[in-house]
Amino acid sequence: MDRGAGNVAQRGIAAIEFALIFPIFFIVLYGIITYVLIFLAQQSLALAAEEGARAALRYTTANRGTIACNTATQLVSWLGSSGGASTATCTPVGPFTCAFPAGTTAQCITVNLAYPYAAKPLVPLLLGSLMRVAVPATLASSATVQID
Repeated sequence: MDRGAGNVAQRGIAAIEFALIFPIFFIVLYGIITYVLIFLAQQSLALAAEEGARAALRYTTANRGTIACNTATQLVSWLGSSGGASTATCTPVGPFTCAFPAGTTAQCITVNLAYPYAAKPLVPLLLGSLMRVAVPATLASSATVQID
């Protein structure tokens, strides 16, 4: 009985099993990496909106919204940048009369940040349009601060 012929057959089976299982493991790993980067971008947008709102507190000028947005966009400049400029957009809202507490005359300002993830994904979408169903089109965050 030739034992060498049996080992060759076993090695062939292992290669077939690997070829069948590897794509599944790769897609799962790719999905994990994609969603980790989406989560990281969302957390960065939230932090940038908060810091932008805090920056509006430091100045008493009329252009608090501009200062807040400049601060926020600097913090997310790494998102989708190819030359240092972020594709995240910032929109200041206010100052306006705060809704809470009721009957107050205090002024608030809101910083809204949005990143078009569908247009500029952080990692290429592996399955093209099929994967666009599973990832968000836009990542957004906002922060409101009382300025008076």
